[in-house]
Amino acid sequence: MNRFPAWKYALIGLTIALASLFTLPNFFGEAPAVQVSSNKTTVKVDALLLARLEETLKGAQIINTGVLLDLHGLRIRFSDSDTQLKAKDLIEKSINPDPQNPAYVVALNLLSSSPNWLTAVHALPMYLGLDLRGGVHFLLQVDMQAAITKRLDAYAGEIRSLLRDKNLRHAGISREGQTLRLRFREAATRDKASVAINELLPVLTLAKRDDGQDLLIVATLKPEALKNEQDLAIKQNILTLGRRVNQLGVAEPVIQQQGADRIVVQLPGVQDTTKAKDILGRTATLEVRLVDEEAMRSGSSFNVDVFPERKRDGSVSSVPVKKQVLVTGDQFIGAQATFDNDQRSAVSVELNEAAGRIMRQATRENLKHLMAIILIEKGKGEAISVATIQGEFGARFQITGSFTATETSDLSLLIRAGSLAAPMEIIEERTVGPSLGKENIDKGFNATKWGFVVIVLFMSAYYTLFGVFSSIALGVNLLFLVALLSLLQATLTLPGIAAIALTLGMAIDANVLINERIREEVRAGQSPQAAIAAGYERAWGTILDSNVTTLIAGLALLIFGSGPVRGFAVVHCLGILTSIFSSVVVSRAIVNLAYGHRRRIAHLAIGDTGWK
Repeated sequence: MNRFPAWKYALIGLTIALASLFTLPNFFGEAPAVQVSSNKTTVKVDALLLARLEETLKGAQIINTGVLLDLHGLRIRFSDSDTQLKAKDLIEKSINPDPQNPAYVVALNLLSSSPNWLTAVHALPMYLGLDLRGGVHFLLQVDMQAAITKRLDAYAGEIRSLLRDKNLRHAGISREGQTLRLRFREAATRDKASVAINELLPVLTLAKRDDGQDLLIVATLKPEALKNEQDLAIKQNILTLGRRVNQLGVAEPVIQQQGADRIVVQLPGVQDTTKAKDILGRTATLEVRLVDEEAMRSGSSFNVDVFPERKRDGSVSSVPVKKQVLVTGDQFIGAQATFDNDQRSAVSVELNEAAGRIMRQATRENLKHLMAIILIEKGKGEAISVATIQGEFGARFQITGSFTATETSDLSLLIRAGSLAAPMEIIEERTVGPSLGKENIDKGFNATKWGFVVIVLFMSAYYTLFGVFSSIALGVNLLFLVALLSLLQATLTLPGIAAIALTLGMAIDANVLINERIREEVRAGQSPQAAIAAGYERAWGTILDSNVTTLIAGLALLIFGSGPVRGFAVVHCLGILTSIFSSVVVSRAIVNLAYGHRRRIAHLAIGDTGWK
């Protein structure tokens, strides 16, 4: 009746052992580290760079205590802050000989001090939020007027191409504020242009006016289109910021919209605020231009722009391109790695309609000539692809060449990266020091610790031995919760610590229900063994109902909340799941171990039951 088969005990023991393993990294803390990431999307951080830096540090007799190479870049751990600062200066000089044009970002960071054998089995510490780990907080203001202006300029280009294709002559297209003004000489031409523009760009409201000898069409964005452009600008900027923050190696950054035109960026663990501001303020865009092959043959740089191109072997060559820009980065809709008809690696690119028309005309007139895609960052350009035009194409085409699958994947990422939809400025900046974060951790830990101690003392005094069993199950519940947070790499914040304390109270509530139910069964005349079985079975329904209703509230916070509320909800929902398992399964296993093998029990050590 009150015995588990051996496999159940083995399963419970295995889960506790695994939980202990994944909880262990949280006790090792963090050590100062130097983060190295690419400052140019064409420069890679790989094992070759790691070997080079290790040799440089070894030559300077600077000893590291561990390295980590991942998607965020390269992080090298050191024993103290002084060694960290010396290593940063040495690495900076080694890999960035030209400070005005750095190829890599070298920043101060923190790295887990867990031993390598724990890291090898992917046992990692849970992430800590800004309030616990320290770091920087930025509030950025998005220039919505610039976003709308940029979109209207793009529409003006599309209208010019449209009127040229339709052979509709106009006297000029200009933008004034947030309106486009199209001038015509003839009323019939203006009417035809109005119909054509309405079909191409239904997001514009067109009004016909007279201005002396000119006949005007005044175009403005419709209110719903205006709001849509603003929303898209915010979303694109958030995506771009996310890609930039990856260079700083921040494990769980917070990048979210605040209000109509602001973005909050929180970077836990970042120590170098100047470097963070530099990364967030970067601008990048793409340009498609024709290569000036005559200048390439003669070596002349007259009336051309010259950009470097990195070859597969690491060498750099110069590519002279014509000054006319055919297509810009904001006209790229998408790009993905694929294969051509001969099963060679290629990149499939899609442009918007206006860019497609421009590209069709340019390729028709320049068959068998070279075209380059230029990536411009911080005012400096670099050719990321130079290919021969094999045939006429428009909005959809493929870039082929002697690419590997990895190179086409990288190139598609570069093309998709795009640029900021609108400029931003930092209007608020806060720094949370590591000492303040440590103080918050200590206070939260002490609150949870003393809460746990008080619960154990009360349960042991009121329910005697069964209270001790419940306290052990409560400790296992805390172990499971921390292990889950570490395994899922969730971010723990101060509200999350509050949720842990709340979880302890909710978990012990289930054991109170079980113990009281066992007491009632004993008072009703049931034998001790039958009372234990009935207590757990009949309390189960009540425990499940109460936890499900609480879980629904937690899921609502998780879905609709943000920031600290969401952090609380994550820990709260996980805590409910672990508490159900620990309070019912684990505590029952402990009780069965203590009483299940006994045939006759004179008395249950569960406090005052009134039964003798």
